[in-house]
Amino acid sequence: MLDSLIGTHHSFAALVLRLVLGYIFISHGWPKLFKKEFGPKGFAGFLKTLNIPFPLLFAYAAGIAEFFGGALLILGLLTRLDALLIAIVMIVAMWKAKFKTGLVTRVMEGGWVGGYELDLALFAIAVALFVSGGGTFSLDYLLR
Repeated sequence: MLDSLIGTHHSFAALVLRLVLGYIFISHGWPKLFKKEFGPKGFAGFLKTLNIPFPLLFAYAAGIAEFFGGALLILGLLTRLDALLIAIVMIVAMWKAKFKTGLVTRVMEGGWVGGYELDLALFAIAVALFVSGGGTFSLDYLLR
Protein backbone atom coordinates (compact mmCIF):
# COMPACT_ATOMS: atom_id res chain seq x y z
CA MET A 1 0.00 0.00 0.00
CA LEU A 2 2.75 2.45 0.91
CA ASP A 3 4.53 1.65 -2.34
CA SER A 4 1.44 2.65 -4.33
CA LEU A 5 1.36 6.01 -2.52
CA ILE A 6 4.99 7.04 -2.83
CA GLY A 7 6.56 4.47 -5.14
CA THR A 8 10.12 3.23 -4.98
CA HIS A 9 12.63 5.77 -6.15
CA HIS A 10 16.17 4.47 -5.72
CA SER A 11 17.57 7.56 -7.45
CA PHE A 12 15.81 9.82 -4.96
CA ALA A 13 17.29 7.80 -2.09
CA ALA A 14 20.76 8.12 -3.65
CA LEU A 15 20.22 11.88 -4.01
CA VAL A 16 19.30 12.27 -0.33
CA LEU A 17 22.30 10.18 0.76
CA ARG A 18 24.64 12.14 -1.55
CA LEU A 19 23.41 15.52 -0.31
CA VAL A 20 23.67 14.63 3.37
CA LEU A 21 27.03 12.86 3.12
CA GLY A 22 28.43 15.59 0.89
CA TYR A 23 27.37 18.37 3.25
CA ILE A 24 28.83 16.57 6.26
CA PHE A 25 32.16 16.00 4.55
CA ILE A 26 32.46 19.51 3.16
CA SER A 27 31.99 20.67 6.76
CA HIS A 28 34.68 18.27 8.01
CA GLY A 29 37.15 18.88 5.18
CA TRP A 30 36.99 22.69 5.24
CA PRO A 31 38.93 23.20 8.51
CA LYS A 32 41.44 20.50 7.59
CA LEU A 33 42.37 22.43 4.44
CA PHE A 34 41.49 26.08 4.94
CA LYS A 35 41.02 27.07 8.59
CA LYS A 36 43.89 29.34 9.70
CA GLU A 37 43.96 28.11 13.30
CA PHE A 38 44.01 24.44 12.30
CA GLY A 39 44.58 23.63 8.65
CA PRO A 40 46.71 20.79 7.30
CA LYS A 41 49.54 21.36 9.80
CA GLY A 42 47.18 21.28 12.78
CA PHE A 43 45.47 18.14 11.51
CA ALA A 44 48.87 16.57 10.79
CA GLY A 45 49.77 17.16 14.44
CA PHE A 46 46.66 15.25 15.48
CA LEU A 47 47.47 12.43 13.02
CA LYS A 48 50.98 12.24 14.46
CA THR A 49 49.50 11.52 17.93
CA LEU A 50 47.69 8.56 16.33
CA ASN A 51 50.98 7.25 14.88
CA ILE A 52 49.84 7.79 11.29
CA PRO A 53 52.90 7.71 9.00
CA PHE A 54 53.57 10.80 6.84
CA PRO A 55 51.02 12.84 8.81
CA LEU A 56 51.17 15.97 6.64
CA LEU A 57 50.65 13.96 3.45
CA PHE A 58 47.67 12.15 4.96
CA ALA A 59 46.30 15.39 6.43
CA TYR A 60 46.13 16.80 2.91
CA ALA A 61 44.76 13.52 1.51
CA ALA A 62 41.97 13.36 4.11
CA GLY A 63 41.12 17.04 3.73
CA ILE A 64 40.96 16.78 -0.07
CA ALA A 65 38.92 13.56 0.04
CA GLU A 66 36.49 15.08 2.52
CA PHE A 67 36.08 18.61 1.14
CA PHE A 68 36.28 18.01 -2.60
CA GLY A 69 34.79 14.51 -2.36
CA GLY A 70 31.84 16.00 -0.45
CA ALA A 71 31.34 18.70 -3.08
CA LEU A 72 31.50 16.15 -5.90
CA LEU A 73 29.01 13.92 -4.07
CA ILE A 74 26.51 16.77 -3.93
CA LEU A 75 26.90 17.20 -7.69
CA GLY A 76 26.79 13.46 -8.25
CA LEU A 77 30.10 13.52 -10.13
CA LEU A 78 32.49 10.58 -9.71
CA THR A 79 30.10 9.33 -7.04
CA ARG A 80 31.54 5.85 -6.66
CA LEU A 81 35.13 7.08 -6.38
CA ASP A 82 34.15 9.82 -3.90
CA ALA A 83 32.19 7.33 -1.80
CA LEU A 84 35.10 4.86 -1.81
CA LEU A 85 37.56 7.52 -0.62
CA ILE A 86 35.19 8.65 2.13
CA ALA A 87 34.65 5.03 3.21
CA ILE A 88 38.43 4.63 3.51
CA VAL A 89 38.68 7.84 5.58
CA MET A 90 35.97 6.47 7.90
CA ILE A 91 37.71 3.11 8.30
CA VAL A 92 40.94 4.85 9.32
CA ALA A 93 39.07 7.21 11.68
CA MET A 94 37.32 4.31 13.40
CA TRP A 95 40.42 2.13 13.55
CA LYS A 96 42.96 4.70 14.70
CA ALA A 97 40.86 7.10 16.79
CA LYS A 98 37.55 5.62 17.90
CA PHE A 99 37.54 1.84 18.44
CA LYS A 100 39.21 2.12 21.85
CA THR A 101 36.28 4.25 23.08
CA GLY A 102 33.62 1.87 21.82
CA LEU A 103 30.48 2.31 19.77
CA VAL A 104 28.66 4.90 21.88
CA THR A 105 29.95 8.29 23.05
CA ARG A 106 30.70 8.37 26.76
CA VAL A 107 32.30 10.53 29.41
CA MET A 108 35.94 9.61 29.86
CA GLU A 109 38.57 11.23 32.09
CA GLY A 110 36.50 14.35 32.69
CA GLY A 111 35.54 15.04 29.08
CA TRP A 112 33.48 13.71 26.22
CA VAL A 113 35.08 11.10 24.03
CA GLY A 114 33.28 10.23 20.82
CA GLY A 115 32.36 6.67 20.00
CA TYR A 116 32.41 5.40 16.46
CA GLU A 117 28.62 5.31 15.93
CA LEU A 118 28.60 8.35 13.62
CA ASP A 119 31.67 7.15 11.75
CA LEU A 120 30.03 3.78 11.22
CA ALA A 121 26.83 5.38 9.90
CA LEU A 122 28.82 7.60 7.51
CA PHE A 123 30.81 4.57 6.39
CA ALA A 124 27.56 2.69 5.67
CA ILE A 125 26.20 5.61 3.62
CA ALA A 126 29.45 5.79 1.66
CA VAL A 127 29.36 2.04 0.95
CA ALA A 128 25.70 2.28 -0.16
CA LEU A 129 26.64 5.05 -2.61
CA PHE A 130 29.69 3.11 -3.79
CA VAL A 131 27.46 0.14 -4.59
CA SER A 132 24.47 2.02 -6.02
CA GLY A 133 26.14 4.97 -7.71
CA GLY A 134 24.70 8.47 -7.89
CA GLY A 135 21.36 7.63 -9.51
CA THR A 136 19.52 9.50 -12.25
CA PHE A 137 19.66 12.82 -10.38
CA SER A 138 23.43 13.10 -10.79
CA LEU A 139 26.02 14.47 -13.18
CA ASP A 140 27.35 10.92 -13.52
CA TYR A 141 24.03 9.94 -15.11
CA LEU A 142 23.86 13.01 -17.34
CA LEU A 143 27.41 12.53 -18.61
CA ARG A 144 26.95 8.82 -19.31
